[in-house]
Amino acid sequence: MPTFTDLANPWIRGLKVYEPGRPIEEVARELGFADASSIVKMASNENALGPSPRAVRAMKASARQMHLYPDGSAFYLRQALAKKLQVPPEYLVCGCGSNELIEFLGHVFLDKGASAVMADRAFIVYKLIASMFCAEAISVPMRELTHDLDAMLAAIRPDTRLVFIANPNNPTGTMVSTPALERFLEQAPPHVVVVVDEAYTELLPTAQQPNLLRYVREGRKLVVARTFSKAYGLAGLRCGYAIAVPECIQLINRVRQPFNLTAMTLAACEAALGDERHLRRTQKMVAGGLRQLESGLTRLGLEFVPSVVNFMLVKTGAGREVTKQLEREGVIVRPVDGYDLPDFVRVSVGTQPENARFLTALEKVMAARRG
Repeated sequence: MPTFTDLANPWIRGLKVYEPGRPIEEVARELGFADASSIVKMASNENALGPSPRAVRAMKASARQMHLYPDGSAFYLRQALAKKLQVPPEYLVCGCGSNELIEFLGHVFLDKGASAVMADRAFIVYKLIASMFCAEAISVPMRELTHDLDAMLAAIRPDTRLVFIANPNNPTGTMVSTPALERFLEQAPPHVVVVVDEAYTELLPTAQQPNLLRYVREGRKLVVARTFSKAYGLAGLRCGYAIAVPECIQLINRVRQPFNLTAMTLAACEAALGDERHLRRTQKMVAGGLRQLESGLTRLGLEFVPSVVNFMLVKTGAGREVTKQLEREGVIVRPVDGYDLPDFVRVSVGTQPENARFLTALEKVMAARRG
């Protein structure tokens, strides 16, 4: 009798399962912590300040309406985004996190015989999406853990349909310069759609945030993806959005399921979008946290990759083993051997006490490893 695996599409059997950061409760159960609140999670690049207070109030107010279906077109959220970004609402589509939007692009543009270009240490979901749709993932080596845009341009083939650029990039925390990105967009051939994943862009100081929307307004084959998970502190609600010309947005809407966002999510994101105070506090926390981590890691004599956003790669040697040892100290970080970086861990920027807790735990772990 055939099994489920026997009946599955052959290309699905070989897919690797994405490894998320471990929840606090799971680590507490496994290691026998009596109080889960004593554990510090610094593994998933979440906003350590929590959600926007305006978003929390909007969620509470919307709870009384949970017997009703949500607005399937995200009308009011798109209106708010359109006003903030100065693009027409028809240039916008919302998804269950930017991950879902990346999957939508796979539905629309990828198939057997097509290819997608991405950096070898960019967000691993790009490779997973290409494989899901039987397309070839063309993985281009980074240069100094940063996208090599010239090499990516050279890797584009006649069958390439999508090029993914994560800027800033997860898990390296690096970003390409705006002039380099603009040169790439000017040279990209007309048969490819360039997807710039800006999940972390609002964490940068405003002056450092690339402004690619003029290329969208010009009608280029460009999709800019963003999320409410990071700077706005709404990772648990799962909401992202894409900006592109209406023709592209209409194609995405053909594969988007109805009611893909909850009513509570829509209300919270619309409220968070106007909370500039929370956004400025988040940017300040990230900048201060990076300085704190850099200073502490330098004191410990550990190498790290200078980062522009709310996480950092730290070279510890045997990253997965160090991750386990840090968990026993009540600190959760992320191993990155899945990105071919086995000697590193990725640590998210936390509050000042959380960063200090990580540095203390890391010092203890590294001292024990050195014997």
